[in-house]
Amino acid sequence: MVTYAALLYYTRDYDWTAPGQAEVMREYAAFGEAAAQVIRGGAALQPTTTATTVAVTGGKGGDVVLSDGPFAEAKEVLGGFYLLEVADLDEAVRWAQQIPAAWECKVELRPLSPMPDGS
Repeated sequence: MVTYAALLYYTRDYDWTAPGQAEVMREYAAFGEAAAQVIRGGAALQPTTTATTVAVTGGKGGDVVLSDGPFAEAKEVLGGFYLLEVADLDEAVRWAQQIPAAWECKVELRPLSPMPDGS
């Protein structure tokens, strides 16, 4: 089995707790129920205004620089993710096309790399 990160990109920031998001949240709940056997984790992200970017100048041990918001400038916003444990990319694509983000914008599938400690 392979674990893929399904990264959900949107054309704008969302406050998923806002009353106007109820319908789309029902769509995500339906996806979560349908894909429960392959979902290994995931979360919606708070708006980019809540982000803090950390950089260390000069490499390890250098000065820590914090900035408000996301560092990368992009036309799309990372709004959430799922971890999908599936047999292969084809199965990941079958699940990803059912994620509501794919209907509005994009879902990026990226296989996870094992860490040196085996996790």
